[in-house]
Amino acid sequence: METALGELAARIAREAGALARTRRAEGVRLAATKSSVADIVTDADREVEALIRTRLREERPGDGFLGEETDPEPGETGITWVVDPIDGTVNYAYGIPSYAVSIAAVRGVAAPGEWEALAGAVYAPATDELFRAVRGGGAWLGDQRLAVTDETPAGALLATGFGYDPATHDGDLTTVRTVMTIARDLRRAGAASLDLAYVAAGRLDGYFERGLKPWDFAAGSLLVSEAGGAVSLVDTESLRPMLIAAGTEVHGRLLALLTASP
Repeated sequence: METALGELAARIAREAGALARTRRAEGVRLAATKSSVADIVTDADREVEALIRTRLREERPGDGFLGEETDPEPGETGITWVVDPIDGTVNYAYGIPSYAVSIAAVRGVAAPGEWEALAGAVYAPATDELFRAVRGGGAWLGDQRLAVTDETPAGALLATGFGYDPATHDGDLTTVRTVMTIARDLRRAGAASLDLAYVAAGRLDGYFERGLKPWDFAAGSLLVSEAGGAVSLVDTESLRPMLIAAGTEVHGRLLALLTASP
């Protein structure tokens, strides 16, 4: 079943990404803001999610759906699709090519820590790269099997992101100062799903961020795990839990730093 789910996720991600790329070329129109004036949604976000939801309903009408832009829909099969139609919307709106379509199929309650990820796809339309994984089947980019880095003699190349609420920025910057003790350098590209895909591909050594939503990391976390890495969601009692993803050695060092008592 996982293989079929993975093939479906990959196929729909490619179609959805092509639509996003077309709409980007035509020009982006802001539809609304969400949590803050900086947290935006475009017409394309909504159109792409509608396409994904329609395709999934056609192929698997009994499954549940949890997407960023529309109301959740409970299913009858035990499978839920967790979808970010355009991850990196601000990049997308500005014409920065770091954005992606993220689609994951999970079993169980559609909440991090309570689901079992079965399949996932992260498609980057601007580079035409499709990262995909199924449970127990590895993580792949085209015909290349992916593997996380396991040695960082010059320090770890890390990625992170910041929340949209200015009130959280001081805390995020404090976290950055903490991890820079083990870092070679830091990247802040603005699309969590791609950061996770890059960890799986060995392009980054690790990634950490507070306040992500399930659709931000459902597919990307599976990529990292299937590429031999480790993923943790910590501080889950807070309003902004911390996701940590990396190869096992870097993951252990990040986890120790970011969970140490002040």
